[in-house]
Amino acid sequence: MDQDLWNLERDASTEAARVVIASVASLPTQFGDFRIFVFSNDRDDKEHVAMVRGDVAGAHDVTTRVHSECLTGDIMGSLRCDCRSQLERAMTRVGSLSRGVVLYMRQEGRGIGLTNKIRAYGLQEAGLDTVDANLALGFKDDERDYSVAAAILRALGVRSIRLMTNNPEKVRQLQTHGVLVRERLPHFVAPNDHNRSYLRTKASRSGHLLDEAALVQEPA
Repeated sequence: MDQDLWNLERDASTEAARVVIASVASLPTQFGDFRIFVFSNDRDDKEHVAMVRGDVAGAHDVTTRVHSECLTGDIMGSLRCDCRSQLERAMTRVGSLSRGVVLYMRQEGRGIGLTNKIRAYGLQEAGLDTVDANLALGFKDDERDYSVAAAILRALGVRSIRLMTNNPEKVRQLQTHGVLVRERLPHFVAPNDHNRSYLRTKASRSGHLLDEAALVQEPA
């Protein structure tokens, strides 16, 4: 039955991406020991990464995080978003398991790129929320494409996943591209005074499933 479901979901994808493993090595980290895979693909000119814990080939219900690149958050520690905290939480969780996957997708700024993301920040400082800022620049709320992420999971031999996300749209898109998502694992990180409004917008306008009590709390 699982094989039938897998094939059914794969057939649902109308724009299957193709990926190739460009390089692979072991990578010990502060979160645990991983194998790092770098993938090239026929969809964009970006190098996407899979951090793999244990043997996932042919495995079902693999705990997985599909994380989109955020230079300002992941690298520079920006408090305007929750990206770095989400990435570190995912690496910690997967690093404690016998098997799991963290995909690091090079989709900066929900797919609009670094330059436009910083332009959107400027518009937010002028009073727009994160959704309206993207729209004002001529983009959709979210420009990300999960076809490459789905192709990477297939290349790794992952049969089904438990997805760490607060975003139902991410679940839907991965399923559309052939990934069998068995379960959504909430991935909420407590807000701070700088990103609480941003997270409220993600919940109210983008449908993210977040902790409403934490979002309504005002700073002391």
